[in-house]
Amino acid sequence: MKERHKDIPKRAQFLEGIGASSWFEIIKEEEVYRIIRFAEDGIMECNSLFIIIGEDEFAIDEGFEFSYISHCDKCTIIQNNKKIIFKRLKN
Repeated sequence: MKERHKDIPKRAQFLEGIGASSWFEIIKEEEVYRIIRFAEDGIMECNSLFIIIGEDEFAIDEGFEFSYISHCDKCTIIQNNKKIIFKRLKN
């Protein structure tokens, strides 16, 4: 894993990729989630609101990890051996 750049929040998680790796942070905002993606050099690449697709539930205060496929439009999180898909809300 690459060293965390000083501009990347402490709670962001590193997801290593084949072409490029990224850091992801998720924040609960009322009924939606804000997911922020950072490049390895600390530059913010995306900052959007997301909803969970389907009936899955997500407990932000419990252990989880970002997984594939995760990008600026769709993110995958694994929690309790379950895949939870987040979809970006369109403005």
